Amino acid sequence: MNDKVTYWIEMSDYDFDTARAMLETKRYLYVAFMCHQTIEKILKAYWSKVLEEPPLKIHSLSRLAEKSGLGNDMSEEQTDFIDKLEPLNIEARYPSYKERLMKSLPPPTAAKN
Repeated sequence: MNDKVTYWIEMSDYDFDTARAMLETKRYLYVAFMCHQTIEKILKAYWSKVLEEPPLKIHSLSRLAEKSGLGNDMSEEQTDFIDKLEPLNIEARYPSYKERLMKSLPPPTAAKN
């Protein structure tokens, strides 16, 4: 495995561990945010594995999957999951969105995903 792939996987693992820690402290908005980060970085690892050029500097999970060629191989369930996570990267950062997002992420949803 090349260094770039290893880098993205290690970063993804770190973000996933952070999501678990946030789940334990019931910080559900940040669980969702860190899950987005986890998937984003694992998609960039895949991109680095299959393509010559570096991954795009974007946060759109659907675009990363599409541009890396993975989008066509994803199940409907995986695509739906990405669609749920997609807005959480940006919206979780802004106070005006936090209240709405907190209501959309009750504990069972955050723990399940």
